[in-house]
Amino acid sequence: MPTAQSVAAPGLIAFAALVVANVALAFGPWFVRATEVGPVAAGFWRLTLAVPFLIALAVQQGARPMRLGWKLWAGLLAGGVCFAADLGTWHLGILRTTLANATLFGNVATLIFPIYGFLIARSWPTRTQGFALALAAAGGALLLGRSYQLDAKNLAGDLFCLLAGLLYTVYFVLMARARATLAPMSALTLATLAGIVPMLVFALAMGERVMPTHWGPLIGLALCSQVLGQGLMIYALGRFTPLVIGIALLIQPVVAGIVGWLVYGERLGAADLVGVVMVAVALVLVRRGPPPEVSPPLEDTLDTPDFGRQETV
Repeated sequence: MPTAQSVAAPGLIAFAALVVANVALAFGPWFVRATEVGPVAAGFWRLTLAVPFLIALAVQQGARPMRLGWKLWAGLLAGGVCFAADLGTWHLGILRTTLANATLFGNVATLIFPIYGFLIARSWPTRTQGFALALAAAGGALLLGRSYQLDAKNLAGDLFCLLAGLLYTVYFVLMARARATLAPMSALTLATLAGIVPMLVFALAMGERVMPTHWGPLIGLALCSQVLGQGLMIYALGRFTPLVIGIALLIQPVVAGIVGWLVYGERLGAADLVGVVMVAVALVLVRRGPPPEVSPPLEDTLDTPDFGRQETV
């Protein structure tokens, strides 16, 4: 029936976008390790090189600048600064611990963001979704089990990545609020612009090498992580509850574990494979389970003439 298709299609597209976003973001640590600049400088180039593409996408989707309230500007600025701090600390951790640990600790938002949804946003889970969250948490504990360890060699890197995960959660909260007014490309473009200067200042203050001689890894980092990964992630933030977003973040350790296995020889054990299956089952349950009583997607309910609200998403 035409009516059923029109209702089902946006949900399927949004869920596919969420999955692709996490797969793309999982390749970020690989690109960071491949760059010749400092880890914080790599974050600066990730944002800077992505801006022209983000602006072009926003304009192509119908965005045009209009007056925004100071609260929205403050939220976007804070979101950009938090994201810059997240990237800086995460990139420092990537070079000080294993690829598996960096991705796992860097995605502590997997558990914190859904808790925010339960306690603050009053987005309570159904029984099926609650079981999915518990299953995902158990799978995450098993995931990359042999690499998940704290010792003298990787303690500093693990702590950097854990701090990055906390900052990433704050960024998610701020961007989810911004998405109540702005469409995806507009919100992401403004937040990305807000993070460029803090990243550069951070890199220079640490005495890092900023200018590269080989641009390939940095371009890949910008396009794969910032344009594709974050672009689709911000879109998904306007479509799903924090529970769904949080569980989907566990896709990243799965993909990073495979990359670590193939590129760095970090083989997956039996516990890792069981964790992958548990996360996959949790994703199916949270996608197919009966949805809670929530408002329709933002793009279906808001038509205020704000920056980016004219985008077709």
